[in-house]
Formats: sequence, structure tokens, C-alpha cells
Amino acid sequence: MRLDQEEKDMLEGKYGKATQKSMEILTTLGDIFDAESMIDVHGVQIAGVSYVNLGEAGLEFLNEMAEDGKVRVLTTLNPAGMDRENWQALGIDKEFAKNQNRAIDAFAKMGIITTCSCTPYLIGNNPHYGQHIAWAESSAVCYSNSVIGARTNREGGPSALAAALTGKTPNYGYHLDQNRHGQVLVKVNAPIKGTDEFGVLGKIIGDKLVDLGKKIPYITGIPSATVEELKSFCASVATYGGTALFHMEDITPEYDKYPRPSEIVFKIDQNDLDIARVELIDKDVEIDFVSIGCPHASIHEIANLANLLKGKKVKKEFWITTARPTKKIADEAGYSKIIEDSGAKFAADTCCVVAPIKGRFKGIMVDSAKACYYGRAKNKFKVKIGSIEECVEEATK
Repeated sequence: MRLDQEEKDMLEGKYGKATQKSMEILTTLGDIFDAESMIDVHGVQIAGVSYVNLGEAGLEFLNEMAEDGKVRVLTTLNPAGMDRENWQALGIDKEFAKNQNRAIDAFAKMGIITTCSCTPYLIGNNPHYGQHIAWAESSAVCYSNSVIGARTNREGGPSALAAALTGKTPNYGYHLDQNRHGQVLVKVNAPIKGTDEFGVLGKIIGDKLVDLGKKIPYITGIPSATVEELKSFCASVATYGGTALFHMEDITPEYDKYPRPSEIVFKIDQNDLDIARVELIDKDVEIDFVSIGCPHASIHEIANLANLLKGKKVKKEFWITTARPTKKIADEAGYSKIIEDSGAKFAADTCCVVAPIKGRFKGIMVDSAKACYYGRAKNKFKVKIGSIEECVEEATK
């Protein structure tokens, strides 16, 4: 790789041990992917925050980097394993809480903003079109590349941290125009509305992309989509297809920048959607846990939940997972009181995917196809997908 003088100085240790280690990680990554040079990044989002994923080995690495490492760009975190303020009410073990806070403290020591969210674009870590960033969480990577038109590869935890401490990342993959072209034309011939339906669509497309060995779909037939629907789609297509970029005709900013693919075409109709939805509902599922906010709930979704729960009482464990800044807005707007008066609980900083809840519940109902995937694969729950309205109905019946 071609390095400028500052990058060479970083590699030689002139900016400290953590920066040197970071540049070693990034140059190795660049060599693997044949990057010609580094580029400056304008923001970072780091995954691998939950102590469940880190363990003592990961924590030891963080503490080592925190000895002299300081971030050079705005950096936030992916969800942690617990709500940092309300963990006891959510049934989190005291020892786990202690270890989770040790990890957060190590990140904070490096100057990282300890806002733990999979939707950094909703809470201030928001790049603009064409900007280079280094993000790690799969749904956020997909959203930033596709919906915003920023540029990032899907970073691992160490490479994202390395980018934060240097302000650099290797210039390869989705940072380059030639790697952002659509590869498969997807024609949607059915109405799609709501976070659950966009999640089901993402599962269908993701599964098909895996079968085809392709990564970037160009999607037609979607006349409109909200931020909430797009974040749900991003989470699903990234989970089931490993997709980090898609183009959606008349909706995403780069849909007409590159040639529309024509060699590989597949269609999705209502029958396909119905079949996929059935696959996300387990037989004989007994729901004792309902969760909204995978990816983290927006203030619009929380406002809707407040309206749906007003004057009602939930009869099952019900979590709304969201970013703490969003929760604070909900507090000020009066939404939190309405929701909490119903018996539902906010779980800021965390989510049903990374929280240590395996074995606590039998069946989970969600509006998220991603949450269905991890509910089964990680936590061994039976799952059921539905709209937000259906989730509230389930929780209150």
C-alpha cells in the first residue's frame, strides 16, 4: 500500500502504541484486499460491544488500546448487552452488568461517545452522501451505503476501532465506484407496507442473493418507503443475504448512477411474501416476550407505540429497544410515561439480539425479520413476526 508521511509515522509508532497497532491492522487489511492507499474517514461505528461477544480476551484488547489510544473522528458504539441505567428492571445479572460497564469504560477512555445503538444515523453519527466512513453493524452499514449514499465496508470490531484511532481506512470495496454497481434486478410485484413486510421482503431477497452468490440487488416496484421501513429492510437483507448495499428505484440516491442490471432478473409476488412470512412463524409458538426496536426504534415508532398503548396494560414482558438519546426525546414528549404506565419497558443501549436473555423466554413476537433470525439461532426461542399493531395486541391480550 502507498502510505503518506503521517500514515508512515503512525505505523512506526510516532503517535503511540495504540495508533501503531491500529495502522498495522489497517495496512494488513489493505494488503489482503489490494487497496492502493488509505482514505480519511469522517465517522466510525464500532460493533462487538456486548460483553457476551467480547469476553475477557476482547476486554483485555480494549484496555490495551485504551492505554494511549484516542479517537480522531466522531465514534459511537453498537448496542451493549444491557440498558446501562435500567438493567436491574430488565433482569440482567449483576456480574454481567459489572463486566459490561468495564467494557464501556474502556471505550470511553479512548474518547468514544458511549451511545450504544445500531441506528447511529438517527442519533447524530450521520454521514452525508458520498462521505467515507468505517461502520461495523450490518444493518447500519447497509443503511449508510444504500439509503444515505455514504461509503463503508462492513468493518469488524478491531478494524472499526483502528479506523477511529487513526481516522483512516483502506480504500477498497464499497469505497470504490466500480464495486457499487447493482448485480441482480429484483422486480417486486406486490404492495409492501410496514416494518414487518419490508423485513419479509429483505429475507426473500437475501436468501436469493445467497443462492446466486451475488451481493448487490437493484429493486423495482416499491413506490415509497419510510425511514423505519428502510431500516427494517436493511436489517433483514443484511442478516439473510450478507448485503451491504442495494439500490431501490426512485428511492435510494444512487439508483440511477450505475447501469441497471439485466443479466440476472427475478420477480417477487404476493405468494412469495406469504410463504416467507409463514417461515417466520413457528408452529405452536407460545408468546411470552414481545420486543419492538430491531433495529433500534425511532421516535416516530415510539410515538406510535404510545398511541397504541395509551390506557392499556401489557400482560407479557414487552421491551422497546432504542438509543438513549431517542429515549430522552420520548421522555420529554410524554411518550415514555404512557408506555411505561402500560407496563411495557424501555431497554435503551441494548436489544433482544445482544442482551443475555437465552433461556428466559419460550417465544418472542417481533416486527423484525432480523430479530426472528437471531431469536431462533442465538436464543433458541420460537418466533412470530407481525406488524407493530399486532405485537401490541399480542402483548395486551
